[in-house]
Amino acid sequence: MKIKSLIFLGVLQCCIFVNAQVKALDPVEYVNPLMGTQSLSNLSNGNTYPAICRPWGMNFWTPQTGKMGDGWAYVYTAEKIRGFKQTHQPSPWMNDYGQFSIMPVTGKLTFAEDERGSWFSHKAEVSKPYYYSVYLADYDVTTEITATERAAHFQITFPENEQSSIVIDAFDKGSYIKIIPSENKIIGYTTRNSGGVPENFKNYFVLQFDKPFSTNYTWRDKVLEKDKLELKDNHVGAIVGFKTKKGEKVNVKVSSSFISIEQAELNLKNELGKATFDETVAESKKEWNKILGKLTAEGGSEEQLKTFYSCLYRTVCFPQKQYEIDAKGEIVHYSPYNGKVLPGYMYAGTGFWDTFRALYPLLNLVYPSINKEMQEGLINDYKEGGFLPEWSSPGFRNVMVGNNSASVVSDAYIKGLRGYDIDKLYEALLHGANNEGPMDAVGRRGVKYYNTLGYVPYDVKINENAARTLEYAYDDFTIWKLAKALDRPKKEINLLEKRMMNYKNLYNPEIGLMSGRNKDGSFPKNFNPFKWGDAFTEGNAWHYSWSVFHDINGLIDLMGGEKKFTAKLDAVFTTPPIFDDSYYGSVIHEIREMQIMNMGQYAHGNQPIQHMIYLYNYAGEPWKTQYWSREVMNRLYKPTPDGYCGDEDNGQTSAWYVFSAMGFYPVCPGTDEYVLGAPLFKKLTLKMENGKELIINAANNSETNKYVQELKWNNATHTKNYINHFDVLKGGELNFDMSSKPNLQRGTSASAYPYSYSTSK
Repeated sequence: MKIKSLIFLGVLQCCIFVNAQVKALDPVEYVNPLMGTQSLSNLSNGNTYPAICRPWGMNFWTPQTGKMGDGWAYVYTAEKIRGFKQTHQPSPWMNDYGQFSIMPVTGKLTFAEDERGSWFSHKAEVSKPYYYSVYLADYDVTTEITATERAAHFQITFPENEQSSIVIDAFDKGSYIKIIPSENKIIGYTTRNSGGVPENFKNYFVLQFDKPFSTNYTWRDKVLEKDKLELKDNHVGAIVGFKTKKGEKVNVKVSSSFISIEQAELNLKNELGKATFDETVAESKKEWNKILGKLTAEGGSEEQLKTFYSCLYRTVCFPQKQYEIDAKGEIVHYSPYNGKVLPGYMYAGTGFWDTFRALYPLLNLVYPSINKEMQEGLINDYKEGGFLPEWSSPGFRNVMVGNNSASVVSDAYIKGLRGYDIDKLYEALLHGANNEGPMDAVGRRGVKYYNTLGYVPYDVKINENAARTLEYAYDDFTIWKLAKALDRPKKEINLLEKRMMNYKNLYNPEIGLMSGRNKDGSFPKNFNPFKWGDAFTEGNAWHYSWSVFHDINGLIDLMGGEKKFTAKLDAVFTTPPIFDDSYYGSVIHEIREMQIMNMGQYAHGNQPIQHMIYLYNYAGEPWKTQYWSREVMNRLYKPTPDGYCGDEDNGQTSAWYVFSAMGFYPVCPGTDEYVLGAPLFKKLTLKMENGKELIINAANNSETNKYVQELKWNNATHTKNYINHFDVLKGGELNFDMSSKPNLQRGTSASAYPYSYSTSK
């Protein structure tokens, strides 16, 4: 008996080991697309939805619990599903475009969204990036979905029923539907959008069924049209029905196009063709593992691995491909700027105010070929729109501040991307830096003040003026870096070099932080550093004062030296989360998220302060970066529906986690350095597109061993508080010797500090 038990135990251990090895090679299985979905407008735990898609795919699909037009399309706490929606929504605050839905029902012909909704349970729901399944209790129906870049495959399992139906809802604001019974097909278009599109915008769709229709109906608003196969009106849809046996599966292949019905049909043919549902699931899973497998994390807890890969999944969702492949096999796109169909790449669905910080640097490191396409897309944005977008969804959107397209363009080139018209992009950067755009959030609002006074004044009725000034100064730095790389005229370079120091004009010595500044040069009396908004964007002086990415040493000098600087950094965490919300008139969700996280004034749920933890490296106390980066990873991220501490924002907040788990972070995009923290895993392998590998080892890493005792780069002791991008590209090993106690000697001398403009000359 004992021998049998030992044999069984050995087999069990072997199985566990093999299973662990298989899972390690199957990173998509760690992803929880429901992470961040337990969110509302007054408190965001991510504001995400479970996207069934391919990496950077043109079309995503999601179960829809919200009503038509509701930016919170899927909320974890909801009880009913109203349909399965094609979506391009980058954020609930931006809302959606190119949207329509599909919903199976049985029995009575119900098609209005409130009537057709069905109860569901997360216990009968499977959510993966490549596959989604849910049981619709009211209809005894199981819906399964998988996707390609521009198409999706539904497999719907019906009960025995005389009237099993599928409802297609083309949504309001102008839509069209046509049923073609002879071909088991439905075509149509939807125009519903939330802005950023020309007047001729349409999202054309085609649905191909594998079962003939026994009934056909169209509908408009709440009226069923029994004798019409084609409708065009404000809000139209269709219902097709079948007689089904118990367990019968009806397959629906669906695709869309921003160009035409014909292109939608071509997308369907090219991407799904004759593939079975299971084949598409397998192909999608393979693609996800290929993309996620560029980073292999080992030696962490199950929760940490799930969090890591769930975050990595988010980083490769946006921006979405907005281009299609035409009948000649050529890349074309519908322009959201001028409404024409034109050759070349196009991407949309990102706000550079968020994503310049870590998302685009992550693309440059791990997925540079994709960012090369994105850079080519930016060229088309500029040619067709006259400016680079700062928030695209799909065209220009009038939200947020800054001119951070400069960072996105410059960082890509500085990090080595080539093969596109960088001179045209540089032209676009200069144009955006010296002109106000067609709306406040494009180009530079207040540019005349900025270029003459050196700041956007507090008292000239330009909102969020201090935030604009600080971001313009950093953006001028990135243009300056690119100008030098392109050997631009000396006069041009010198002007940019002068302007990038404009951040100094906002340092208010009375409060020891940045503040607004009046046109006459005075600082506003009684300026409240805890006041959100006003001079800043979704933050206060405690958050924005660190937005001097390119010259932290200069900021240290302004604040009175390294000791006073690190004391001010410490104070961010020790100052209670008090706030002044009078600018907004109520507590916005970003304020509430800071307040409840129990980390003082540190507001990781919003982007402006996310790099601040890494600034201890510039002032001789790198162990505090190591401590706080681990604290944030452990306390503010979970692979659960309430897993984020604020808006996820198109991969940025996730990219912070991915970089931090690797043990370094791009504090200043536009330079070739990553500032060191401490890795989360015992081992992480980065497989780069050039065929090289970076292996990050921290064998004695643990919950208590969070401090870096020593770092070796390819067996040579590395004393710097940063690593170089081009050294990383060569591959090699970073070996972190981790300890439960900080090394108070390592990284304390100025020679170890990362790049600052003031010390680089």
